[in-house]
Amino acid sequence: MQGLQHFKADELKIVNDAVAIAEEITSNAYKLSPAEWGRQRYDIKTLADLAPYEVVHGPFAQIIRYVGRKPETSLSSSEFDFYKICLQDHTIYSAIEKFPELRLLPFVLYIVTHELIHVIRFTKYLQAFDAPAKEKIIEEARVHEKTQAVLRSAQIPGMGVVFDFYRAWQGPLDDLREME
Repeated sequence: MQGLQHFKADELKIVNDAVAIAEEITSNAYKLSPAEWGRQRYDIKTLADLAPYEVVHGPFAQIIRYVGRKPETSLSSSEFDFYKICLQDHTIYSAIEKFPELRLLPFVLYIVTHELIHVIRFTKYLQAFDAPAKEKIIEEARVHEKTQAVLRSAQIPGMGVVFDFYRAWQGPLDDLREME
């Protein structure tokens, strides 16, 4: 996207490392075999590979659900959900500029792990993708808790700073969840 900061080549390597770590620790946390993990239909893209309608301002990432179908089939019974995790480079940059103690690897690791947990919860029907707004907010609190539990055991340098960063987001979510 014109005018928005994109990850540079050296940063893309860090993002790729974060994605690989996130996939491994998330599949381990959910006890998914390699075959089960391979059945998860998702892709992760950075800003350079996003369509204009996939770019948002505010969130660090968003998940878009697409309906896929193999080209040789015409029946709707062969359709499947495909999730695209759209990393928002410009928003991630903005947070790192405002909070210089954040480091790219642990921050992106948190973001990607969080989004992968969402994908797993959608594909296992633990959460509806099209849930009402209040339920989505409550789900965010659940997924933040699960993300932190998964990442706490990984002991990644710099993750404590990321947990502190997200702690500020938990208060209002905790209040909403108490209304369940």
